[in-house]
Amino acid sequence: MYALVDCNNFYASCERVFQPEFVGKPVVILSNNDGCIISRSDEAKALGVKMGAPEFKVREMLKENNIKVFSSNYALYGDLSERVMETLKLFTPNVEVYSIDEAFLNFEGVKEGGFDECGQEMKNRIMKWLSIPVCVGFGTSKTLSKVANKIARKYPEQTKGVYVIDTEEKRIKALKWTKIGDVWGIGYRMKKKLEARKILTAYDFIQPYHQDFIKNQMGVVGLRLISELKGDSVLGIEEPENKKSIAITRSFPKQLTEYDALRERVSTFAMVCGEKLRKQNSCCNTVIVMLGTMDHNSENKRVYYHQSATIPFATNSSITISNMAVKMLEKVYEQNKGLRFNKAGVIVTQLTKEGEKQFQLFEEENPKHLALMKTIDFINKKAGDRKVKLGTQGKVTWNMRQNLLSPKYTTRISDILKVKCQ
Repeated sequence: MYALVDCNNFYASCERVFQPEFVGKPVVILSNNDGCIISRSDEAKALGVKMGAPEFKVREMLKENNIKVFSSNYALYGDLSERVMETLKLFTPNVEVYSIDEAFLNFEGVKEGGFDECGQEMKNRIMKWLSIPVCVGFGTSKTLSKVANKIARKYPEQTKGVYVIDTEEKRIKALKWTKIGDVWGIGYRMKKKLEARKILTAYDFIQPYHQDFIKNQMGVVGLRLISELKGDSVLGIEEPENKKSIAITRSFPKQLTEYDALRERVSTFAMVCGEKLRKQNSCCNTVIVMLGTMDHNSENKRVYYHQSATIPFATNSSITISNMAVKMLEKVYEQNKGLRFNKAGVIVTQLTKEGEKQFQLFEEENPKHLALMKTIDFINKKAGDRKVKLGTQGKVTWNMRQNLLSPKYTTRISDILKVKCQ
């Protein structure tokens, strides 16, 4: 039996944990630079707030309806997400973190029966320990657990936030209720093709007379999905894999023309790439630097200029990556002087495991970098906010507009709540 645990309106729920006065009130979260709405509470959805709406276009509507607006506080969201996942591991070690607010759990060989009680226990414990509301769906496959979770989320009063598909009658009823566009793995384009074929529900999708069409359109993926919806587990719990490339890109609040300002940002992005490489015990061989600007001859079309270089040895040293990135930035900048850039990025690719990298005979990493990087990571983890930086970096890491940012309650010592006892 599989379970899918999904946090309800996760970003908004995280803000409510430390500001409970907003529980039951409409809340929205903005993207980087306070651009678009990326999360809405149920109350905000009921008022008609659209996902992805630019903040400046709905600003008056937000004020008129007294909707509380927050800037994205990813440090808080990431920390609370990790605490939720660690809590789930107390119920079974077989946990796949699917996203920041979702996780699959495999109860094979761990628990027999009583899944409704188990789901309620998970739900209550996460609420008691972290004040994050969740819904839990159980099914004999990962896809069915997704369907069960949607039912638990749609009908909280009848299900009490937990739904178990453990009989054939429940499975058929759930599949007939599930629209084809809500099936896990069905995208917008495929949804249109299936609807044109009169495949409107998940139940229609598993009918034998549609199998040839689905195989032709979706291949083996479609056949696996049919098996999953029939209750046969095909997709098991996946082990987390290291990324094959790491990219740090950001848009600027204003256009930049000065080389020093661009160098500060590129150096910062390179520093973070090195940090992420070390975190997953990887090294890179290739570094790419990218600058973006708007094409004034074509509305809203961004033009990119980039340069790439291969390092003669595998590295995860932020110093080496930054030096390489700055050299490439100089070339790109000289070739495109006079342009106003509004985006930059650093990408590291051709990754290898740190313990499997090839050593070179004539040119190798400075051996002092390894110890230095460990020390920098230790200090930054302890002090937070990347206190130790390279000389080419500025004071502000991202320079993002976050005018409505809440405190980092769990990751910054100065923002921890103070309670006065009398």
